[in-house]
Amino acid sequence: MYQSLLFSHSIVRWLVLITLIYSIYRAFRGYFQNLQFSRLDNLVRHWTATIAHIQLIIGIILYSQSPIIKYFWANFGEAINNIETTFYGLLHIILMLSGIVLITIGSALAKRKATDTEKFRTILMWFLIALFIIFIAIPWPFSPLSNRPYIR
Repeated sequence: MYQSLLFSHSIVRWLVLITLIYSIYRAFRGYFQNLQFSRLDNLVRHWTATIAHIQLIIGIILYSQSPIIKYFWANFGEAINNIETTFYGLLHIILMLSGIVLITIGSALAKRKATDTEKFRTILMWFLIALFIIFIAIPWPFSPLSNRPYIR
């Protein structure tokens, strides 16, 4: 089960990144070209948040099953000194949760804005900040905190 969760989490990561970048692209284009906020823009906003929430659920289940996390909490005093266990035990989950909270807030605020420009600006601002945080929290193969392959 753990390997299946890890693989799912790894694959859905790419869906989150693709939809988030696409949402930002559409918001950027819509905001700077004064476009109308279309039904497609609303669907992209909604599915970006939905896919991020699916990733969060998979991540929380994975967090509860992970041997690295179990070791981290069972040996906190020793494990906190190891950057990789600290990354997964604290940093990854806190940063990713923060990123998804920002996506959720941005999506909810954009849905309630009165004008198309405000909707695009809200998505652009909140999703860009979330993307930045998520990029920091992903264990990229080149990351100094913890490196993992692009797909596990």
